[in-house]
Amino acid sequence: MTLLETISGPRDLDALDQEQLEQLAREVREYLVASVSKTGGHLGPNLGVVEMTIAIHRVFDSPRDAIVFDTGHQSYVHKLLTGRKDLSTLRQTGGLAGYPQRSESEHDIVESSHASSSLSWADGISKAFEMTGQYDRHVVAVVGDGALTGGMTWEALNNISDDNTRRLVVVVNDNGRSYAPTIGGMARFLNSVRTKQTYRALHLSSRRAFDRMGGPARAFYRGVRGGLHGFLSRFTNNEALYSNLDIKYIGPIDGHDERAMEEALRQAKDYGAPVIVHAITDKGRGYEPARNDIADQFHAVGQIDPETGESLESSSAPSWTSVFADELVRLAEHDERLVGITAAMLRPTGLHRMAERFPSRVFDVGIAEQHAATSAAGLAFGGLHPVVAVYATFINRAFDQVLMDVALHKAGVTFVLDRAGVTGPDGPSHHGVWDLSILQVVPGIRIAAPRDSVRLAEELAEAVAVQDGPTVLRFPKGTVGVDYDAARRTHDGVDVLAESGRRDVLLVTVGPMAGIGLEVAERLEAHGIGATVVDPRWVVPVPASVVDLAREHRIVVSLEDGIRVGGIGTRIRQDLREAGVDTAVTEIGLPDEFLEHGSRSDILERVGLTPQHIARDVTAMVLGSKLPHARAARLERVSSDTRPQPRV
Repeated sequence: MTLLETISGPRDLDALDQEQLEQLAREVREYLVASVSKTGGHLGPNLGVVEMTIAIHRVFDSPRDAIVFDTGHQSYVHKLLTGRKDLSTLRQTGGLAGYPQRSESEHDIVESSHASSSLSWADGISKAFEMTGQYDRHVVAVVGDGALTGGMTWEALNNISDDNTRRLVVVVNDNGRSYAPTIGGMARFLNSVRTKQTYRALHLSSRRAFDRMGGPARAFYRGVRGGLHGFLSRFTNNEALYSNLDIKYIGPIDGHDERAMEEALRQAKDYGAPVIVHAITDKGRGYEPARNDIADQFHAVGQIDPETGESLESSSAPSWTSVFADELVRLAEHDERLVGITAAMLRPTGLHRMAERFPSRVFDVGIAEQHAATSAAGLAFGGLHPVVAVYATFINRAFDQVLMDVALHKAGVTFVLDRAGVTGPDGPSHHGVWDLSILQVVPGIRIAAPRDSVRLAEELAEAVAVQDGPTVLRFPKGTVGVDYDAARRTHDGVDVLAESGRRDVLLVTVGPMAGIGLEVAERLEAHGIGATVVDPRWVVPVPASVVDLAREHRIVVSLEDGIRVGGIGTRIRQDLREAGVDTAVTEIGLPDEFLEHGSRSDILERVGLTPQHIARDVTAMVLGSKLPHARAARLERVSSDTRPQPRV
């Protein structure tokens, strides 16, 4: 039996000596490589936090002491040490989540995968513990150095650093490859001095003494103390880190020295006030293929060969991201106004290709979506056309800036939302299912949803040509698939993909749902029900020809991979009523719930977004056995559009 197999909970770590702890760390890494190589997941980050996580669980008493991860993709080791020793179903339907999940364990607290929020969580939890008299409980926030680029982290630190006695420890997991500070005995000595109880007592007593002497004395005290803090920070080669925060700092610590991490964490735990512990770690530690990966050190992988790290997944079809990346470079070569912005996702969103071609025209602002949106508005004011590329789920964080800084000022900014719709294994907070509902309430916004690679290129070019307001282009995760040619295009740009001699059902498909819509039409035709399938291309605002087509059909069915509440179907229904069209509308999309992790196909099957399920429901509506009922059939012939149509 391996040491790892004997660990059923954190307290099983207490009896291990140093040699056993080092052996356990090796076993954890070996298991992570063997397991994650089969399921896919965030391998590199977890290889880098093994000793740190072991030390945290030896020093603190989870779940009585609360441990919060920012973000939770670095929690695999935490899962292994808290009784979840089988990662064979990681990120699969019914298996373990790739992030902390309360339903799995009492040791998990924050489930969201959105970065920079942990310190606000920790601030609130520690306040609650203090206010309810639970003075023996601690809060530990494990923060990746990338999360420190998010403004919310500094908002929280500003509140945490206000002098208090809350038992809160912030562990900064610094795995940046460009930062190599000196770690020596003097630094450890100064950290020890600054965090001893005698230092804390001296600080409090001296502050009380100066407080009694009035305002000028308090100002003198703050100046002297700030100068001393700055001196100590500079002396330990950390003048750029936390030097202006009134919060104790320990570090930098070798995050792979379990003993050193324990010593630092015990000092922080005993201090009796908020403390930052700065740990330097190596992403991909102990696994050469990860260490040698220049791109991101195996931040996230699919199925790989555990020996070589080579991907076992192959596809000849291009990804949506790569099609966007290549097309943006092509457009940028002909339009010097185009600039790219992303929020710590240069490679995942494909903007790295533009950065390689035009390095001065691409800006990675860190995990700062709000800043990205408002900065884009400023760039537009200055005569440029910014293309802001982020994951669809992260545009949620910048809604106010899209509304008040971009749209209100009619700024020509294009937002490209990758991973829109159901993304699959990363779980509830990674699905990009809210953007259509959230963004369509923005006045003057235009939203496009390409169904294939041809339309992606086409609609991107159209989007960056708009200069009087925000445009949005959304597409899903994965490979593009086949191109769906249109039978014809209406005067306002709606693609008619299929038409029947009977005008029973109008299927309005959003983006890649076109494939499902065409299959639904075939199934309806087999039951004697005629269907027209259209792709509006630009789904907001609703094109006039969609309203005209709706008037000619018995029922309208919208198909989208966003939530139904406030979705495109709802917008179509409202526009029909405004135009005096009484055709019934049924919105088929995702429920307004947090969708669990699993494969995209499993999730779509569960929520009923399959051709079989949709065709069955629509047939019932046409026959009058399910609401909403299609209006009664009438004899009619298909009218022809005599206006010249562009070649599609």
